[in-house]
This record gives sequence, C-alpha cells and structure tokens, in this order.
Amino acid sequence: MSQKSKSTTILVVRKDGKTVIAGDGQVTLGHSIMKSSAKKIRKLHDGKVVVGFAGAAADGLALMERLEEKLSKHRGNLLRSAVELAKDWRTDRFLRRLEAVLIAADKENMFLISGNGDVIEPDEPILATGSGGDFARAAATALYRNTDMSAREIVQQAMEIASQICIYTNNNITIEEL
Repeated sequence: MSQKSKSTTILVVRKDGKTVIAGDGQVTLGHSIMKSSAKKIRKLHDGKVVVGFAGAAADGLALMERLEEKLSKHRGNLLRSAVELAKDWRTDRFLRRLEAVLIAADKENMFLISGNGDVIEPDEPILATGSGGDFARAAATALYRNTDMSAREIVQQAMEIASQICIYTNNNITIEEL
C-alpha cells in the first residue's frame, strides 16, 4: 500500500517520557465522507503499546490483531514483534493482500510497519502516516523543536493543522497516551 493512500491521519509523538498517538475519525469512500467518528487507534498488550492504522479498516484491524499475537509471543518486545509481523506480512499469501500501514509505539520505541517489509524507526520521536501524515508530521516536528508543548499538546495541535489541510482528515481526533 502506498503511504499516500486516501485515508486518515495517524500521528505519534514521544516527549518527556510520554508517548501519545492520535488518529482522525474520517472514513472516505471515493469522493464521499461515509463516517466522521471512526476509531483507528488502540492500546494493545495490557495498555503498554499504542497502535494506529491508515488504510482499509478490516485490514488494519486484522494487522492489529496479528501484532497483539506477536506481542504476547515475544513478551511485549515491540521491535521483535514488529519485525516478525513485517516478515509474515511480506511472505504470507493472505497477509500480502492487506492494504494498510501500522504505526506502533511503546514508551521506548516507535515504528512504521508496512506490507513491503518496512519496520521504520524515525530519527526524531515523531512518526505519521496516512493522507495527512506529512502535514501532521511537519507540524509536529516544528512544534517539538520550537515550543515547550507536551507530547499531547503537540499531537492535538498537529492533527488540527492536518485536518485543515488534508481533505481526507477531519478534526474528530482520538488520542491515546502511555
């Protein structure tokens, strides 16, 4: 799946020991908004990992479920779980057809995971995906580098900015924090 898909915005920021993820609620089908209050982020592994997806809802939810299985198997080790999921996703005939991108984070790590076998850890503790991902990441990076805002404030403000620019992103934002 292309990172430029016409779906949602997911953003995660870690600052001062807090990891915060947000996702907007818009579901777009073709040129129409079908729903404005979808929840595309979740806490996994007893609330120790936050995950969000951009792409097809059923695919994103299936991948979250697979990641939860990997986290259980690897005792919550997010890096190992993400790598194992990416390997399965790339090689399994069924999983290869799933069209979504995941962002997963815990208190120490954050990764973008894709069906191409990508497990990408950013240089700075900011990661985004989806249609408005570049807008949200740019806004979050500027706020992170130039303000004293908390991770939650950065995520909230950056998502608001993305919703004002990206037609596939709305301002019905769900936020989870570790």
